[in-house]
Amino acid sequence: MQADFTSRLGLIRKSYTAAHRQSPHLGNNKDLAIISPQDTVLRIGSSLTAVCTVSAELEITARSLYWTLNGRRLARNTYRVLSSTELSVTLHQLNGSLQQSGDNLVCHRGNGEVLAGSCLYVGLPPEKPVNLTCWSRNTKDLSCRWSPGSREETFINTKYILKYKLKWYGKEKDCEENTGEQYTCYIPRDLAIFTPYEIWVEASNQLGSATSDVITLDILDVVTTDPPSDVYVSRVGDLEDQLSVRWESPPALKDYLFQAKYQIRYRLEESEEWKMIDDAGNQTSCRLAGLRAGTVYFVQVRCSPVGIYGSRKAGIWSEWSHSTAASTPGIERSHGGSCDLKPSEQNSTLRRELKQFFGWMRKHSYGCTDVSIKLYDQWRVWLQKAQKTHDQVLQNGKS
Repeated sequence: MQADFTSRLGLIRKSYTAAHRQSPHLGNNKDLAIISPQDTVLRIGSSLTAVCTVSAELEITARSLYWTLNGRRLARNTYRVLSSTELSVTLHQLNGSLQQSGDNLVCHRGNGEVLAGSCLYVGLPPEKPVNLTCWSRNTKDLSCRWSPGSREETFINTKYILKYKLKWYGKEKDCEENTGEQYTCYIPRDLAIFTPYEIWVEASNQLGSATSDVITLDILDVVTTDPPSDVYVSRVGDLEDQLSVRWESPPALKDYLFQAKYQIRYRLEESEEWKMIDDAGNQTSCRLAGLRAGTVYFVQVRCSPVGIYGSRKAGIWSEWSHSTAASTPGIERSHGGSCDLKPSEQNSTLRRELKQFFGWMRKHSYGCTDVSIKLYDQWRVWLQKAQKTHDQVLQNGKS
């Protein structure tokens, strides 16, 4: 759409130039026709009366002229003949410009020839930018993002400049590296650490300007890093309800004096809902328990730098790693008979007590703590095998 209007405006200007060249009066350096006011800036909802004045040398009357807006011919009832050489048009309740470079209001001769043109800029002043946040990847750079306010569209060209300076000294600077996304900016180099920055955003267009609140931050307080690499998910022996997760620390962590804490999330293959292990500590492995047997799970890991050059504040969580899939072992069942036969009352009581005890143990070692669950693993394998043997005996006795 914008390219179409820009092309049309170029054709209008060429036609107007050609009209001048063909006129024998070009040497007088006088405009053959002019629209006033020129290049008007108006708020949405405003009205405008524009006047096209033609030179008497053209030997045409105002009544023979007509107006177009963005190539669309305007109705005659919006015109008014002011004199033999002046024709006005009145526009009410103007909508926002269809393009940020302005709408094209053009005065034509009766045969369609372009006599004069003007740009209309109809829009809104910018609102105060909000939600300014910044982050640094491995203390090397700084990226910032903000929102333009409750309304994003101003309908006219609006410029946003991210400004920053050292809090107690230093010269104010503009961020000049765009990321390709709206309302973002990137500072790639020459940043100081251990010294806070003041950062803000200034927005301006032809109808006004606005400035965000100033935020103060230290680069060390907003550090993030790459997500963990080489995430590997595997089964835990024959345990039907568990998976083991291992991963490598981001390479950048090896170059800096800080560690990382990790979060893990996982979901069923057919589900969109993630379950979270909020704090897996700073180790690079974890046990997921309480899973469904014979089911595919997707797992992701992310990290946050901790203790950056001695800072007491945690960094910002990285992006999630790519999903890694693994399945829990399936439950083997005998065919040809029912698997719902109940054990004796004595065995049922013993199993219930063991289940409660080891359920308590699993609860307290759930997640990624350092508590050993080797005994629990052995018990779970024994219980599964014992149950399968018990079911098989019952099935054989039934047959």
